[in-house]
Amino acid sequence: MPPRIAKLAAFGAFGAVAFFLAIYLLIAVASVPRHTGGIDWVEAVVTWISVGIAVLAVVALHIVLARALFDVARGGRRPL
Repeated sequence: MPPRIAKLAAFGAFGAVAFFLAIYLLIAVASVPRHTGGIDWVEAVVTWISVGIAVLAVVALHIVLARALFDVARGGRRPL
């Protein structure tokens, strides 16, 4: 892979991390219990934990991938 493409892909992976965190924030804000109805606190906490674990796994994967791509961009030979 050419170094310029690898560097661009690494920045894209970090951009995806920001996007996933924004989606998690949106889900967290949308699932806050309201006085006018909606879910209760127990369901909200279960939602935050379950979505948080999934987002954490995807974020960790993208960070590892971005670091590998930055290494390739610097001329290293890290297997993807």
